Amino acid sequence: MMSIDLENTSLRQLSQALVTRQVSSRELTQAYLDRVQRLDATLNAFITLDPERTLRQADDADARIARAQAGPLTGIPIAHKDIFCATGWLTTCGSKMLSNFVAPYDAHVIERFNAAGTCTLGKTNMDEFAMGSSNETSFYGPVKNPWNPARVPGGSSGGSAAAVAARLAPAATATDTGGSIRQPAALCGVSGIKPTYGRVSRYGMIAYASSLDQGGVMAPCAEDLALLLNTMVGFDARDSTSIERPAEDFTAQLEQPLQGLRIGLPKPFFAGEGVSAEVQQALESALHVYRSLGAQCVTVDLPHSGLSVPVYYVLAPAEASSNLSRYDGVRYGWRAAQAQDLIDLYERSRAEGFGPEVKRRILTGSYVLSQGYYDAYYLQAQRVRRLIVEDFKAAFAHCDVILGPTAPTVAFGFNEKTSDPVQMYLSDIFTISVNLAGLPGMSIPAGFGAENLPVGLQLIGNYFDEARLLHVAHRYQQVTDWHRQVPPLARL
Repeated sequence: MMSIDLENTSLRQLSQALVTRQVSSRELTQAYLDRVQRLDATLNAFITLDPERTLRQADDADARIARAQAGPLTGIPIAHKDIFCATGWLTTCGSKMLSNFVAPYDAHVIERFNAAGTCTLGKTNMDEFAMGSSNETSFYGPVKNPWNPARVPGGSSGGSAAAVAARLAPAATATDTGGSIRQPAALCGVSGIKPTYGRVSRYGMIAYASSLDQGGVMAPCAEDLALLLNTMVGFDARDSTSIERPAEDFTAQLEQPLQGLRIGLPKPFFAGEGVSAEVQQALESALHVYRSLGAQCVTVDLPHSGLSVPVYYVLAPAEASSNLSRYDGVRYGWRAAQAQDLIDLYERSRAEGFGPEVKRRILTGSYVLSQGYYDAYYLQAQRVRRLIVEDFKAAFAHCDVILGPTAPTVAFGFNEKTSDPVQMYLSDIFTISVNLAGLPGMSIPAGFGAENLPVGLQLIGNYFDEARLLHVAHRYQQVTDWHRQVPPLARL
């Protein structure tokens, strides 16, 4: 009988239990599969499960451990966002368009986790083609927030966030185009990190907006994220945006003191406009903790951050309209039946295969790229994007990390913002600028607001400074216990 506490056992502790034969990978993996079976009917966090395939990987991991060839993650089950291609797995991107697509190859991220000896627990639900802030646009239905199933989990990586929060998986991969790791991590009360653009290969990661998309991970705590990044980060020649850098151990400086750390507090993030009182209170409490740990706070300015949302919703749809042109009903994906001719096949396949939000963004992107509007919208947005980058560079001349809210409120209710796309888009107001600048950012649990719903704290680092971000988050989590809190649903 397995004696591991799945609710509050870190990846390092799970690894130690596997190596010392306190538990086998098969037992551990089966325990998580059992939790999925018991709880996911309520949450809808997973799209695809394949227990036989998963347990075969667990048996392979046990054999590897027996040969003393195990790494830090060998034998640990990991859930993967259904945006990463994985050989033999249905890979839908949350869309009817890809509801019949079985990937013939592995994404680079999947390759690296497979090489580390992890087990693919399943593919997690997501907003269709990663377009959404609430996980309400998935063809497979909305994901429910484990803290309150009447609230959204955030998006687009809501399935990964809900799975980790409810302890259906010890960790999960995710992607972040405008906040899709950090925002759901905040709303579900878990830790999540988006690395510097180019740190994680996009090969085999289904594209939304290529200059913004970045793979990352979610787990209960920063130490777990550091272990996961050690496996996930690495150069890939197949991705032209992948950056080649020396290998780095993201766990190396976790225990260093914070004495002298300069925390930047951006004026726009603390102006109070649109930020709920409960989020503001959690931020003030977190700052008190950091000051007690030896950090000092300095005010910085990000004068163009207020333009992030309009810039993003010009650039991202423009790139999406190009990336999604490949789904035409010819080569793979959804194909309309009984088309009259080729044009009819294109039109009907795309009309049937894409949901309303995806269509909205394709139309927006096509508009801003069209003749007569390209200069006024797309080029202008690119110019403002450069100003946002320069703002961050100037801010980091005065601080080591930037701190602020991840989301302006706690999780909102289903259908609360679906009728007003602009209000939905504003859910990402504090996260989008990080993607536009290509910086690393993360969210960690920092308290609870109304109805016992989690509040997230966002930390933003300079380029390639993930190790410092993880260090700052870890030291906070050593003296707080917000990341250890588990939804009541998960204790059933």
